[in-house]
Amino acid sequence: MEVKIGVQHAPREIVLESGQSAEEVESAVSEALSGKTPLLSLEDDHGRKVLVPSDRLAYVEIGEPTQRKVGFGAL
Repeated sequence: MEVKIGVQHAPREIVLESGQSAEEVESAVSEALSGKTPLLSLEDDHGRKVLVPSDRLAYVEIGEPTQRKVGFGAL
């Protein structure tokens, strides 16, 4: 699923494809915003971690889960 993270005072957003479920991402964001953790920590499909300071979060957009398409087809 695609996750977009807006960071305060940064001109571009962070975009990553994550294998985590929407509930897991939402839980991590709510913990970061409530002050339980100082960093928002998410992992992308390649195993890389993205860490964003909780006090710098502007917004987090959680996309729809994407299913992998197989084969050829008309777009």
